Amino acid sequence: MSAVTPQAGVDEVHILWTSEGMSCDGDTVSVTAAGLPSIEEVLLGLVPGLPKVHLHNKVLAPEVGAEFMAAFHRAAEGELGPYIFVVEGSIPNEHINGEGFWTSMGNDPVTGQPITVNEWIDRLAPGAWAVVAIGTCAAYGGIHAMAGNPTGSMGLADYLGEGFRSAGGLPIVNVPGCPVQPDNFMETLTWLLYQVAGLAPMIPLDRQLRPTWLFGKTVHEGCDRAGYYEQGDFARDYNSPKCQVRIGCWGPVVNCNVTKRGWMDGIGGCPNVGGICIGCTMPGFPDKFMPFMDEPPGGSLSAGMASMYGGLVRSLRAITNKSANKEPKWRHNGRRLTSGYDPRWRG
Repeated sequence: MSAVTPQAGVDEVHILWTSEGMSCDGDTVSVTAAGLPSIEEVLLGLVPGLPKVHLHNKVLAPEVGAEFMAAFHRAAEGELGPYIFVVEGSIPNEHINGEGFWTSMGNDPVTGQPITVNEWIDRLAPGAWAVVAIGTCAAYGGIHAMAGNPTGSMGLADYLGEGFRSAGGLPIVNVPGCPVQPDNFMETLTWLLYQVAGLAPMIPLDRQLRPTWLFGKTVHEGCDRAGYYEQGDFARDYNSPKCQVRIGCWGPVVNCNVTKRGWMDGIGGCPNVGGICIGCTMPGFPDKFMPFMDEPPGGSLSAGMASMYGGLVRSLRAITNKSANKEPKWRHNGRRLTSGYDPRWRG
């Protein structure tokens, strides 16, 4: 990915955030729990080096109605900038909506008719310095795009195309999760804000357009329970602290850092607190991970192989553990020194 010339001297950035896609607003709610940094710290200018940030999000905004929509209309007319366009929720296919529409945000000031989310994306994405898909629904379609859905929903890259580039020269930046892990999003947003200010290099993304430092490892690699897998020691029910692969956990093949990062203040993360990983950060979610409580494909084979060598390793470690759990025999209060000490000169 080639570098982009930063906009030197940028001191103000607007964040235009629509959650009017096929969405539950869960990603907006999740981000209020972020702490590295928090949304409040960014908006109050407490993060050194960041430009001043103006957030336009319906859930977090004090404005309502036309006053709230004003910034979006100004951006569409090229009168606001630079801005980062954050999209929350899947994008429905408005070509198959019959005589209505699937979802909209605000009304056209001239006609009074609702403006669909698709229209807003068409108007705002090309002029945005960066376009961010927050949550799996916006990134890849998610729940609303599963097999059998009536809306033809899709992710933002499906809608805009893989070759899309923003006004800042960036591809779409996907921060998946159902909902998004709060600090993952705020860390990504902070990188982009530093980048637009000319203080950070091009954000590194993987082939699925996710930040590489956040999604480069699997759930399993950071899981508190991974040691049980290595020893072939598997949970048989959800009350067990052992590896949950045989009761439905997809952690070994899912790109996500929640087991390392936790959910809030380093605490939580699905398998860490007894939940199985259902693959919610992956492009194939949910269809390729259902039914959620069944053993994943290949789970029996991999678990069986792990059980074969893991059982032996566990037995050998138990022997070592038993030995290491005893103090050496020369530590006693007897009348003779038995530690093996042998002085070179005897007086």
